[in-house]
Amino acid sequence: MRKRLASDATIALVVTLGIQAFTSFVATTTSVLAPEIGPAIDVNPRLIGVFVGVIYMGGMFASLVSGSFIERYGPIRVSQVCVLLCACGLALVAGPAWALPIAPLLIGLGYGAITPASSQLLARTTAPGRMALTFSIKQTGVPLGAALSGLALPVLVLVFGWRAILLSVAACGPLIVLAAQPTRATLDRDRRRDHRASLAGLLAPLKLAVRNRKLVQLMVAGFAYAAMQICLMSYLVVYLTETLGRSLVAAGVALTIANVGGIVGRIGWGIVADRWLAPRRLLGTLGIVAGSCALVTAAFTPGWPALAILVVCAIFGATAIGWNGVQLAEIARNSPPGQAGAITGASGFVTFFGVVIGPPLFALLVAVTESYASGFIAIGCASLACGVWLLRQRA
Repeated sequence: MRKRLASDATIALVVTLGIQAFTSFVATTTSVLAPEIGPAIDVNPRLIGVFVGVIYMGGMFASLVSGSFIERYGPIRVSQVCVLLCACGLALVAGPAWALPIAPLLIGLGYGAITPASSQLLARTTAPGRMALTFSIKQTGVPLGAALSGLALPVLVLVFGWRAILLSVAACGPLIVLAAQPTRATLDRDRRRDHRASLAGLLAPLKLAVRNRKLVQLMVAGFAYAAMQICLMSYLVVYLTETLGRSLVAAGVALTIANVGGIVGRIGWGIVADRWLAPRRLLGTLGIVAGSCALVTAAFTPGWPALAILVVCAIFGATAIGWNGVQLAEIARNSPPGQAGAITGASGFVTFFGVVIGPPLFALLVAVTESYASGFIAIGCASLACGVWLLRQRA
């Protein structure tokens, strides 16, 4: 019995990690290729924040309503549908102009339910003493996908063109769905085929979450830190190319370094939270360091050495991207038995709201001040304030 549970936990982690990495790759592809896509379709690359905002608006809705679908169809089946939605949305970016407004919404609907589905699965299969580490490893799929996007796409686009790249990435979606299918019989065995969705049932997890003080703290942190994370991932490449005059390849390397820092951070902070430091205090500390990195990023000039910029990006990524696994593990730990997916979805609704308003506000500040520095200063101050607030909360 113990061996079967350990096997289920390993399979669940591998499958959810792979799906998370693919959907993250899709979600960041347009941000990385914005300097190429924008001029080709006569759209200012600065407006990438609006595209990203629409992605996560769809993610907000999908995250909130995902609980009932996960319970009825199982986390693997829901994840498979999400992968196909992301693939279709990315393919539409390379399609006709009328399809462009639909593309980010489809990507968001797919991206939003991935985390609740995986949380439901990992909460059921993971030993209590390994929750933070397991969730952190799974969440490395987010920076892993973004890192691969930032490293590979700027080079590939020079050879194949951006439309061919988008269609090639989208074509990987059905392959991932087929690869996950053999695990469904085992990992979706607890699904309830007779479960029926209702409006009251869809909103119940959110109502339950806001009555729990610990969950409220975690949701507030998710809101502020998600806005910071998505602005870093969405604007770093454009900032480095337009303001500092770096090449697209060099800027892509910087984004990759930030995401590699996020991968290392997510695993490292998971170990720290499981063994040494209370998760809420760790989250507060990460907010303060990430906010400080944002302020330093705002101070970049063309004269900064490339190595210094990469070091700042690595620390920035380790903190601004590395927090998520610790937060998700705490949400699952504080959820009622069997409801980790639904409560994570409710929390994700709040987290995605930070993602939805973050990039557009960043874009507005850039448009008003004609400086990307103002956007990084704003998200830095917000992260600093949230970190201090978390550290001041009574345990």
